[in-house]
Amino acid sequence: MRCLVTGASGFVGPHLVAHLQDLGDEVVATDRHTGLDINEPDSLRDVFASVRPEVIYHLAGDSDVGGSWNHPLDTFRANAEGTLNVLDAARASGVRRVISIGSADVYGKVLESELPITEQSELRPTSPYAASKVAADYLGLQAFLGYGLEVIRVRAFNHLGPGQSDRFVAPAIALRVATNEVTGGNVVPVGNLDARRDISDVRDVVRAYRLLAEFGTAGAVYNVCSGTAVRIGDLAEQLVTMASTPMALETDPALLRPVDIPVLCGDNSKLREDTGWEPKFPIDVTLADLMADCRSRVASASLG
Repeated sequence: MRCLVTGASGFVGPHLVAHLQDLGDEVVATDRHTGLDINEPDSLRDVFASVRPEVIYHLAGDSDVGGSWNHPLDTFRANAEGTLNVLDAARASGVRRVISIGSADVYGKVLESELPITEQSELRPTSPYAASKVAADYLGLQAFLGYGLEVIRVRAFNHLGPGQSDRFVAPAIALRVATNEVTGGNVVPVGNLDARRDISDVRDVVRAYRLLAEFGTAGAVYNVCSGTAVRIGDLAEQLVTMASTPMALETDPALLRPVDIPVLCGDNSKLREDTGWEPKFPIDVTLADLMADCRSRVASASLG
């Protein structure tokens, strides 16, 4: 399968590219470093027309949920307008299928009685990031209904793994632990520990994306999730127990978001039924690999 990946240098991109190549797919990895900007329609059309991929995995965009409160317009342009440009260029270039990666943040505030979240659950975005992802989601639906482009919309729940930015809670905590191991610190600042999130390993997530490209239903939307909610405090405590020296968690008000969704837990039955996907990585393996990666980053920074 000939594939093109946008946003290939982000957290998920390298994992996806490696997985596609392992399966024998021909992969063209693109991002701003390769000169492809999703907010430049002419450039997109030229690249897509030159590569002529069968499938596009659209990962590019702004993934900083907390930061979106400070730059909502930039977030909307990256996620909504950028997706519109990708879809238009894909259609013009004869692309067969687009896997458009969205976010479970579109579901917003959900009551305990409404769990688990299915693809039919109401969308209640609470952050500017989530609103931009709702727009991108529905642009994908319109491209399918209006133009017949085979768009599969993904609502990805939280995922972790090596290479993730410290703008996200688990790698942020892991990096603070790894830094303390070097500096002798014993306090790990944290934000809201009571929130519960549905967490998957990024390597399981990219497997789901590839399976959807092959077996997903055109025009459909799929939750990619574990089906289990994990308390952030439990995750943080597990990371602290991996430390080589004693450490304690300490709440830092600066790390609290203006609005934080209490719980997200998804239903992945549609993904399983249509593709046969099953998760392979338990959370303790994911956290151990993340911790090892963060120690490596701290060591590299120290040498630099």
